[in-house]
Amino acid sequence: MNEKNEPLNAAELANMWTQYMNDTMAYCFLAHLLKHCKDAEVKKILEYARSISKFHIESITRILSDEKYPIPRGFSKEDVYMDAPPLFPDNLILIYLQVMSFHGLSGYALAAGTSIRSDQREHFAKCLKETTDLHDRVVGVLQEKGIISRPPHIPPSQTVDFIKDESYGTGWFGKKRPLNSLEISGLFYNMEKTVLKVMLDVGFGQVAHSKEVREYFMKGAKLCEKQLEIMSSILSKDFLSAPKYWQSEVTNSIVAPFSDKLMLYHVISLVSVAVAYYSAALSVGQRRDLTLAYTRMIADIGLFAEDGVQLMIKNGWLEEPPSVQDREALSKRD
Repeated sequence: MNEKNEPLNAAELANMWTQYMNDTMAYCFLAHLLKHCKDAEVKKILEYARSISKFHIESITRILSDEKYPIPRGFSKEDVYMDAPPLFPDNLILIYLQVMSFHGLSGYALAAGTSIRSDQREHFAKCLKETTDLHDRVVGVLQEKGIISRPPHIPPSQTVDFIKDESYGTGWFGKKRPLNSLEISGLFYNMEKTVLKVMLDVGFGQVAHSKEVREYFMKGAKLCEKQLEIMSSILSKDFLSAPKYWQSEVTNSIVAPFSDKLMLYHVISLVSVAVAYYSAALSVGQRRDLTLAYTRMIADIGLFAEDGVQLMIKNGWLEEPPSVQDREALSKRD
């Protein structure tokens, strides 16, 4: 078949749909941050990030229209209240952009790798390049302002060593070996993502219209605080520093800048990503206590995400992804 006439396959359609949902959410979210941002450098980065989301939305709309697929509802100006006071000061905006651009890099790399059509590969290659540039800008400003969290430093070894016995993997009882660099990296960056999640949960828990939704966010904040304690305690036993915590800098506003639907979707999407990153850290961890810790944390946030999905369904907010036709139902039509 000529590629020009080749339809989107299921993976490509999933990539398009997911990106549209995320970018319409981001476009609304960034609009409010941009209006209330005071720092000139941060404002420039926000403008660039929002222009990227706008381009993505337009590109995906064109592609889906050409393929005769309906355009997802996603999020719109109805989901952002521009006159509401800010929830997050400028420093927290940078932390937010750092973590979200990191997520974007992972997501676009995966989408490019699962795409077959050349236009799809080109689209996500461009997305990856733009997001790399965005992440570079954010990290540069964080460094200039001296507020970036740096993973712990490991002094260089004089030799290359090999693992000599099975005790390397122990960690339930007795003396534990020191953490290796792979394990430190997994703990540190999972903590950074969890710090952002707490920051959003605290802010959203103050402003959501629905009491049930506010309670859900506060439940999430407490769960994440517990998980931060677990990961921090593992690092501290080897006298290693943890990332900075920022939740105390969330403003005390109780006026919602976003719809409950948008805030709930944002938090649930972050939880879904957290499962993937916890799993990645689990796969390279070689101490049994780390395996147990990550397994429990994955189970806990999985249940939390399930509760959130049920809450979205209950309120009629959960948009269904494109699905294959139910052949059995078709065969039973009158």
